[in-house]
Amino acid sequence: MHTVVERELELKLVLSPERSIPVPARLTYRTEDPYAVHIIFHIGSDFPVYWTFARDLLVEGVFRPCGNGDVRIWPTKIERRSVTCVALTSPDGDALLEAPSAAVAAWVERTLRLVPPGTETERLGIDAGIAELLAPLPVDDLWLSDPWPSDGSADGEF
Repeated sequence: MHTVVERELELKLVLSPERSIPVPARLTYRTEDPYAVHIIFHIGSDFPVYWTFARDLLVEGVFRPCGNGDVRIWPTKIERRSVTCVALTSPDGDALLEAPSAAVAAWVERTLRLVPPGTETERLGIDAGIAELLAPLPVDDLWLSDPWPSDGSADGEF
């Protein structure tokens, strides 16, 4: 059975040090994809924006700065509020978002209780998948059997 953990949040898209705009978003974690978290941003366009990155990155980013490249996450305080900052970089542009730390941390904790760190591989079903790939099929029996049934002649006789 697969489980989904979701959380609707209102993030702030930072436009400048003085100005930000609210961006509705949804955090999603699926046990069948145990290493990843998904964020969907509803930015007022016809199509939402999707980002997927490592759950470990978000887990660490709640407590200390981490990440490089396309996704960087760090905790901070802004006007006495604890926020988790998420910096995203893509060919289409860059975005700096602020999320309420308590809400993100509570959501991350739910995912960790569901799939504790170090147990993700068990959720992938790799062993079962390999067993299925290697299991003989009924058609394999034809190839494994003698293609020319014995006609009663001894070996080497024609």
